[in-house]
Amino acid sequence: MGASDLWIFTKHILPNSIYPLVIVGSLDIGAIVLTAASLSFLGLGSPPGYADWGQVIAMSRNWIMGTSSNPLAYWHTLVIPGFVIFLFVLSWNLLGDAFRDILDPRQR
Repeated sequence: MGASDLWIFTKHILPNSIYPLVIVGSLDIGAIVLTAASLSFLGLGSPPGYADWGQVIAMSRNWIMGTSSNPLAYWHTLVIPGFVIFLFVLSWNLLGDAFRDILDPRQR
């Protein structure tokens, strides 16, 4: 037909590939955060001294069991960072799902 490769790429391929990349990227951020937190929990992530959710949970293992009179005295040192990770990953997954619903041309 005489169209150049650049014309085909900018008019057809690029507009149809931007939205799926945004959706997959927003859905994968949660998996990346969970992977980074689990590696830091195991001691394979960022060096000690950096603020990292996996390190916070790993350091809180020392205080999971409190005294014998009150064994759950320090429950918040483990539950709060875990809940924050859960909320962060859930919010990115919900955002990616909303992007998919908004940007999917087949649902229009």
